[in-house]
Amino acid sequence: MKKRWIFLILILIGITAAGWHGWGKTDTTPRLAEKQATAVELADVRESDVPIWLSGIGTVQASNTVTVRPRTGGALDKVSFTEGALVKEGDVLAEIDPRPYQAALAQSEAKQAQDEAQLANAVLTAARFQTLVKSEAVSQQEVDQADASVSELTALVKADKAAVQAAQLDLDLTIIRAPITGRTGMRLIDAGNLVTANQTGGLVVLTQMQPVSVLFTLPQRNLAALSPRLRPGSTPLKVQTLDDAGKVLAKGLLELVDNQIDSSTGTLRLKATFGNDNLALWPGQFVSARVLVETREKVVTVPSEAVMPGLDGQFCYVVKADHTVEPRAVKTGPVIEGVTLIEEGLKVGESIVVTGQGKLKPGARVAAQKKAS
Repeated sequence: MKKRWIFLILILIGITAAGWHGWGKTDTTPRLAEKQATAVELADVRESDVPIWLSGIGTVQASNTVTVRPRTGGALDKVSFTEGALVKEGDVLAEIDPRPYQAALAQSEAKQAQDEAQLANAVLTAARFQTLVKSEAVSQQEVDQADASVSELTALVKADKAAVQAAQLDLDLTIIRAPITGRTGMRLIDAGNLVTANQTGGLVVLTQMQPVSVLFTLPQRNLAALSPRLRPGSTPLKVQTLDDAGKVLAKGLLELVDNQIDSSTGTLRLKATFGNDNLALWPGQFVSARVLVETREKVVTVPSEAVMPGLDGQFCYVVKADHTVEPRAVKTGPVIEGVTLIEEGLKVGESIVVTGQGKLKPGARVAAQKKAS
């Protein structure tokens, strides 16, 4: 009996072990298959219209910069502008003591009036002599002297008028006005100081900030792409400026391509004009500038991170219908804002691996999710 019980217990243990083994095999098979799939991120090959930009570094340049200097001398009575303010052409910026110039103008006007009175008398005398000479009451010499006196006084009156105009101009120049519309800089001299005409140090610097220009450079190899679009009558090329984060600051048009290449750097200088309505561009500011040379329509594109370097050239991992991958050699075009143009090797709609390529090899199975757009 004892041997029989031992035999039954051994049979039960064997049946239980076999059951556990079968359940474990059934349960772990999917898990093993799941572990064999490599987690990656996918994206679709797309067809897009891609703008081709040529990018360089440049600086913002004001359209006009003027150092305002007094054009006459005297005591600076008043400074009317506010630093950093926008002023219009003709606005009063400062005033010089006008009293010495008012006095000079009054003297010139008095001298003119005196000479005009003498001229009027000389004209009457000459007219009388012309009548009297016929009756020989005066000599021809006296007539000639009278005519000469008229001519002399006429010239003197003209000189007086010029002196009055000069005195009036000096008086007008005691009011210093803005020569252009622009933004004022820091005040360079305070009221109460003596100033002289065309002194070295000005009162303030005015900068015209609307519009502005951007001067930037491109490598000389880009000249071939620019040349066909610089012919007379062609539409001006579009230009954008960007900040350090790649955000577009302003949009403008290409105005000029320099007529020679800098032989020391192998670069070509370009100039673009921007309306700068929002004052996003500031004179002296460093910016990234790019010019649009063409837009390629309906081209094949992929995210740039999908393109991998290989021993035989660049390639992408393409996901097949059975969720395995194959490396596909590709011929690439320009890279624009994280997108690479594919000239050969891929078709629109195919899925490619974007991240996780380092864990893959040909024929590897992948478990993936689409890359967020």
